[in-house]
Amino acid sequence: MRDAIRESGRASLHLLSGAAIALLCYLMIGVALFTAFLTATVIGAGVLPESVLLLRRLAGWERRRTAARTGTPVPEAYLPLEGPLPARVRTAVTDPGTGRDLVWAAAQLLYGMGVWFASLVLWAPALLVDGVVTGLAGRRPVALPLIGRLADLGAEWSRALLTPTPAAERAAALAARVEELTATRAGAIAAHGAELRRIERDLHDGTQARLVALSMRIGLAKRAYDSDPVAARKLLDDAQTQAEEALAELRHVVRGIHPPILTDRGLSGAVRALAASSGLEVEVSVTGLADHAPGDGPDRLAVPGTTAAPGEPPVRVSGSRPKRLGAGRTPGAGPEHADDSRAAAPRAPAAVEAAAYFVVAEALTNAAKHSGATRASVALVREPTALRARVADEGRGGAEAGESGGSGLLGMRRRVAALDGTVRLTSPEGGPTVIEVELPCVW
Repeated sequence: MRDAIRESGRASLHLLSGAAIALLCYLMIGVALFTAFLTATVIGAGVLPESVLLLRRLAGWERRRTAARTGTPVPEAYLPLEGPLPARVRTAVTDPGTGRDLVWAAAQLLYGMGVWFASLVLWAPALLVDGVVTGLAGRRPVALPLIGRLADLGAEWSRALLTPTPAAERAAALAARVEELTATRAGAIAAHGAELRRIERDLHDGTQARLVALSMRIGLAKRAYDSDPVAARKLLDDAQTQAEEALAELRHVVRGIHPPILTDRGLSGAVRALAASSGLEVEVSVTGLADHAPGDGPDRLAVPGTTAAPGEPPVRVSGSRPKRLGAGRTPGAGPEHADDSRAAAPRAPAAVEAAAYFVVAEALTNAAKHSGATRASVALVREPTALRARVADEGRGGAEAGESGGSGLLGMRRRVAALDGTVRLTSPEGGPTVIEVELPCVW
């Protein structure tokens, strides 16, 4: 009896809140009629989108209330009310969710108040009947649970009226997708512009300045060649040094655009080269990707799904150079065997490889500069419809995941978002920091 009274009390609170929403629906219907009048006269067309947003909030309260009662969320599907006023008015009028919410508001005014009044009428006889049945006959209550059924009935009606149709869900999903693609396109354009400015700055401040100095030294050497050959030779030696430095800076700029090692050795080989030059002890593991190993020629491929020959542990690279991967080519393996391995483990598209490479490069750079870590790990995994990269370090953590997380992390997110990928950053205070990237691709 005590449990039945407690459950009926919770159901009554649910019905009371439904009656309160029914009163708000009564006011909302008045607002809707007034808004329709203003819109018809064209004077108050700007009120229509705001009234629709208010109706959406009211329907949202009912969805949350229904979900709390039934334990199952009630989906919603609305077209975004954005853009200039004519576009927002047109969206508010043509959105199927607007008509569905108006039908719910009118129905809620009826059944919301109706089930509430029915529960009030039912309380007194239910207590009397269940008190006699439970106290004298020793049976379970039979009348009080009817109040809970009234609450469930109201929740089911709300769910039926507020659940969007499949067509409305598809339209809302399409609108959300367009909005997401618009944002990612803007981010990709911003990232591309920042990359062009970086390249221009590197060329102007570095390579171009060295080439200007080189030209001046060659000119001075030509003038001094007849009168002072020793000074001319020294100037030519300095010019040669500057030419080598300019070439080194030019290679650095080229690697920033698209690293040649990525084309020559594939993603796994390029990542190992990154790990070897990072200054950290990095463990690299590769699953399901073709692997060009240094020192064994361009056709040497590791066993798909590993980073070394069978029986060897994953590669650990640190400081200066990576350790040798395998013990050599399997006896009898020729070019046809290498081609079979490539067919078994194809490379990802160039854009996906480049994005994964730069993500790993940025993550290892941040770990070496800011985390205070001495060790890190990189994992590359080929999945049926994606390439997954995971970089973890044992540093102090505290990296920020939002827009304020630094230009490196922001650029990483924009580069991945341009390919419709996802980035997950976990970096609690005290570490560790884990960056996981998933890039969709077709193998």
